[in-house]
Amino acid sequence: MGVGGRGAVLVTGGSGFVGSHLVRRLLERGYHQVRTTVRSAADTAKVAPLREMQEAFPGRLELFEADLLADGSFDAAMSGCRVVFHVASPFLMPEKIKDGRRDMVDPALLGTRNVLAGVERTPTVGKVVLTSTVGAIFGDYADVRDMDGGVLSEKYFNTTSTVENNPYHYAKTLAEREAWAAEAAQDRWRLVSVNPGLVLGPSLTPASRSGSLFLLDELFKGYFFYGAPDFSFTTADVREVADAHIAAAEHDGAEGRYIVAAGTMTSFHDMARVVRGRYPRSLRLPRTALPHWPVRVLGPAFGLTQDYIRKHLGIRFRVDNGRSVRELGITYRPVEETLLDHYESWRHGRT
Repeated sequence: MGVGGRGAVLVTGGSGFVGSHLVRRLLERGYHQVRTTVRSAADTAKVAPLREMQEAFPGRLELFEADLLADGSFDAAMSGCRVVFHVASPFLMPEKIKDGRRDMVDPALLGTRNVLAGVERTPTVGKVVLTSTVGAIFGDYADVRDMDGGVLSEKYFNTTSTVENNPYHYAKTLAEREAWAAEAAQDRWRLVSVNPGLVLGPSLTPASRSGSLFLLDELFKGYFFYGAPDFSFTTADVREVADAHIAAAEHDGAEGRYIVAAGTMTSFHDMARVVRGRYPRSLRLPRTALPHWPVRVLGPAFGLTQDYIRKHLGIRFRVDNGRSVRELGITYRPVEETLLDHYESWRHGRT
């Protein structure tokens, strides 16, 4: 049993990939008053998993409509809550972003500003848990080479991304800095930031537009059939990300930022090899790793700039996830398990 008896909690963006897992985990842990916001309750496909949770946990989950860009939009949902989990924020892959400021920066920054303004107007809120990203710690992989020991850790902030170069990382960095500035300006509520890697795992939301699901979708559909380019990712299991949010809320000593990600990176080739080990007849998955030179030559045709290729191709680094283990009690499952659960979810049409 969690701390369900201590009052209401709010999850913004409950129909998203991470948000839906967080809502379900709160209910499973015994929280009796869980509220969540969705952009439109009329979007049947998006809210279907939440409706199913309402039936499974009668009287314990309440849905509210809210718009990240509308001032005061979260006040009703937040009223009387003691914890706010601010998860809602767009995540699109670069090729899906038409206008970096409109598609990424405004919803992330103005959305965070509006949610925190609601917190200021809601005296019952004592803690805000923000879903950030490792992308608020570094911009390009090459940046990590300048960190102590070349290891990714929470003490750094992304200083290299811009609205033109990696607008998602830029937007999340601005949003997290805004949140820390808001916390510093008062002494009633405390902020904890969860900074996951690329979030993978089984999806509860068939209509999710999450960029992490899109990226793996390309791999599974055969986009890299000719060979896997040597790009690697910091990965996080969506279930561990949800648990980290709850631990950050429940533990009085939780403070600052927490990287939630596996200690080592996983490449496209690693991912394909893991899935083929379980599903050897998956003919669309690449069997070989591409040398670097064709990626450098052909990358621009696929929307990759030479600058991006130079700062990411073939670069791997270690991740210091020690704070999440020591202070939040996170036990990381093997990345192979996460990938296979993700693939099986994808095969069943859940993503």
